[in-house]
Amino acid sequence: MDRYEQVIELAKRRGFLWNSFELYGGTAGFYDYGPLGSTLKRGIEQIWREIYVIQEGFMEIECPTIGIEEVFVASGHVGGFSDPLCECEQCKEAFRADHLIKHIMEEADGLSNEELDRIIEQNGVKCPECGGNIGNIYEFNLMFKTQIGPGSGRKGYLRPETAQGMFVDFLKLARYYRDKLPFGATQIGKSYRNEISPRQGVIRLREFTQAEAEIFIDPMVKSHPNIQRFENTSLNLYSDTAQEMGRSQIMTIREAVDKGIIAHEFLAYQVALVDHFLQRVGIAADKLRFRQHRKDEMAHYAIDCWDAEVLTDRFGWVEVVGIADRTDYDLSAHAKMSKTELSIYSEYEQPRMVEKFVIKPNMGKMGPMFKDKAKVVAEALKALPQEAFEKEEIKVSVDGDDLTVPRELVEFVQETFKVSGENIVPHVIEPSFGIDRILYSVLEHAYDEEIIPAKASEGNNEDETRIVLRFRKEVSPIKVAVLPLLTRKELIEPAKEIVARLKDKGLMVSYDDSGTIGRRYRRNDEIGTPYCITVDYDTLEDNTVTVRDRDNMQQVRVSIDAIDDVLHELLYKGKEFETVGKPL
Repeated sequence: MDRYEQVIELAKRRGFLWNSFELYGGTAGFYDYGPLGSTLKRGIEQIWREIYVIQEGFMEIECPTIGIEEVFVASGHVGGFSDPLCECEQCKEAFRADHLIKHIMEEADGLSNEELDRIIEQNGVKCPECGGNIGNIYEFNLMFKTQIGPGSGRKGYLRPETAQGMFVDFLKLARYYRDKLPFGATQIGKSYRNEISPRQGVIRLREFTQAEAEIFIDPMVKSHPNIQRFENTSLNLYSDTAQEMGRSQIMTIREAVDKGIIAHEFLAYQVALVDHFLQRVGIAADKLRFRQHRKDEMAHYAIDCWDAEVLTDRFGWVEVVGIADRTDYDLSAHAKMSKTELSIYSEYEQPRMVEKFVIKPNMGKMGPMFKDKAKVVAEALKALPQEAFEKEEIKVSVDGDDLTVPRELVEFVQETFKVSGENIVPHVIEPSFGIDRILYSVLEHAYDEEIIPAKASEGNNEDETRIVLRFRKEVSPIKVAVLPLLTRKELIEPAKEIVARLKDKGLMVSYDDSGTIGRRYRRNDEIGTPYCITVDYDTLEDNTVTVRDRDNMQQVRVSIDAIDDVLHELLYKGKEFETVGKPL
């Protein structure tokens, strides 16, 4: 088995991940999180909240997972959120066309359907399932459609991302933050994409969890007030230029900004914050890079975009986070669709004197000419751009009628005004996290096997392979296991008292008295439990227990009276294991 199969086998056996609907034969693109998987997922999400909500101050909101059609027309999803689909003419299996030519072209995302058709034909690409011919490519929209209400109802879609809810709520968010930029909103929740052929386990799902932050900034102020926190942090950057050279570059955030590799400080700070989060939850630093979108793949709304990519054993480099400067695209699109101004008043540090082109309709003459429409015509004139008055005839549209206004009825002047601020449409910086991909990557990077000699095998008489999930302690689903050495009442009672005591302290604790102590240690190694507490007959004599470290299997003797503080320091304060008790 390769590493992916080893991880998935363990995940299914120990209750991290299960195939959905298995009772009915299952279907691709859906996974259930078992007891340990759900707990691990919540732990990752909680660290994300700690960083983005508590530390960065971007408050969390929750929006419906179903959206009305207008939202997704404005966002571009109805018209352009599609993948190139092709079908085998023989077995009728469906495939993403760009995935069929990955062995021919690594970056096929930007190719047109005609180009994909040509490459498939020229290279004799056949159906991977039956070897049949591949039919012509067409676009397949990835959104799940639904009907809101009975009868004809209102057309809706399951959201393909959490972001749109935050854009639609922009004015309310601005009011909450008292109209002071920068500010941000976060959301963790389910999104849905009707993937054509999800064949990569939890890497490509039809229902998945996103954690997104939408950070609204002044387009003229892209420096970050806390850039010094990360400016000396070195990252593995696979920039546009580096991709041409075929190798990534290690450089600091400050170097990347100064050299123009990352567009500006605010975006660079967010890239570094993503790096901080991923390493904190357990992504290996040497298997993490940030790949810049190349000019020919950059979304039309972005001026710069970076993907955090994690190296996996089977799938290679996998995108787990996207960090983009989306400019004002989203707010402008929703403003146009909703006919509502989505802007914020930005006050200048010092008032400015500005010249403005002012239109002054002569109402005394317009009244007789346009009668009851005179006021509406005047307002329409004031809304015209300056160049409209450079033409021989001045035309306005009022209530569907095109009207011509004689030039002598309008006066044009340049006036100087004192201005204290202006309405601006903020730009958006968006870090978007795929929680399911991150969780799988954490599992794979934590997975380890080692041979344990018989003399050190804790109850076994021959060498064995020890499987360990070396999770970061704060994300481990179970923090502590309490194990009575034997299933005797005199040992079970104090063990359960310790369990209750640690639960009162907010720790996720398990109790296990089934099988030999060696087997129980192995079970906890496999699920990544950092520490095991063993209650034995010495406990009854001196009120101490054995604490065992998952990673090196060392053991120390600790007083029960001190066990709360000891575990807190080990789990959350980085205390050295050897210093917390008497070594055994």
